[in-house]
Amino acid sequence: MSAGAETGVWFVGARGNIATTAMLGARAVARGLTSTTGLVTEREPCSRLTLVDVDSLAFGGHDVRSGSVPDAARRLAERSGIADRDVIEAVEDDLAAVDDDVRRGTTLNCGAVSDLADQRPLEADRTVEEVVERLREDLRGFRHHHGLERVVVVNVASSEPMPSDPERYDTLSAFERAVAADDRDLPASTLYAYAALVEGCPYANFTPGIGSAVGGLRELAEEEGVPHMGNDGKTGESLVKSALAPMFAGRNLRVRSWEGHNILGNTDGLVLEDEENEAGKLASKGGILDGILPDIDHNRVRIDYTPALDDWKTAWDDVRFEGFLDTRMKMQFTWEGSDSALAAPLVLDLVRLLTHADVHGEGGVQPHLASFFKAPLTVDEHALTRQFDLLYDYVDRHAATVLPERPSGVSIDD
Repeated sequence: MSAGAETGVWFVGARGNIATTAMLGARAVARGLTSTTGLVTEREPCSRLTLVDVDSLAFGGHDVRSGSVPDAARRLAERSGIADRDVIEAVEDDLAAVDDDVRRGTTLNCGAVSDLADQRPLEADRTVEEVVERLREDLRGFRHHHGLERVVVVNVASSEPMPSDPERYDTLSAFERAVAADDRDLPASTLYAYAALVEGCPYANFTPGIGSAVGGLRELAEEEGVPHMGNDGKTGESLVKSALAPMFAGRNLRVRSWEGHNILGNTDGLVLEDEENEAGKLASKGGILDGILPDIDHNRVRIDYTPALDDWKTAWDDVRFEGFLDTRMKMQFTWEGSDSALAAPLVLDLVRLLTHADVHGEGGVQPHLASFFKAPLTVDEHALTRQFDLLYDYVDRHAATVLPERPSGVSIDD
């Protein structure tokens, strides 16, 4: 169902795997070349909402790397098996047109990401204030060029180091003073988020970077009535953890140890080889179990870069737990999936749901989107079914018709 005028999607990391897969998938859906499998918003109850059509979205974004979106799509197909050649050829012209709307971005305080940039980043010859103004100009230009009613900004760039003292930006006035004073400690994700919110663009932070979680930017979003949410998309091992851990808690089984070892081979994996870039990712992944199993003795996550995997990721988890009479038991599982094929539909879901919130004048943090993130802003609940209930309750309040019963297997009462 359509929500009216066309919506634009502005990706931070527009030539990266996730953005490319999202755009490729959206155009393939529009041409009837693939199904909507993986899109939460195409499944009841969310499908009862009046949402912007996936096939009406216009795409653009920022990146610090050259190349083209069609080339990125072909690499994904050849190396990782995402889509086949016929699908890519059918939408190639659509993807090529996106390159006309990709602008040079910033790598300020992005750590290892800076080493991957093959374009001169904006901050190289600009102050922070000038960088922000350029980002804003790019958003305005995209909106004007396509005659868009709104633009949703989604950060799908690689992980950046966490700031050492984010509290210094806890108020909007403090953040804006830092921008005006050319504070080079500001992370790039906060500059992208600030530019989006000032321009009235709904914002989703799908990376572990701090983005709009800074207190001053949350204040700005509330004042301006702009919806936003983050942090760090929940797509693989963490998704499984958030579903399984409540099982142990609900059955009063004492989890003694949960060891998770992840390997992945794309650019994100390479960036996470740097300890500073990796720290934020490990914190968001590990925090899921801390919130569900507070008495766990050992909770460790490892992430290693394995180039041969390309866009695929594998996780091995070993869970040691105790039952009645202190009987020791174990559970082990392997999760393997395409990083971008798992993430891309969620990104499109977030665009549709943030647009819905914007249409209905719902500014600030959007807690009903918690199930999409490892470390959801303002939401301490990490059990997946309870997070789903936040989303379904939102649908209950907005759907124009009476909803059917919730899908089996997702209610906390099951």
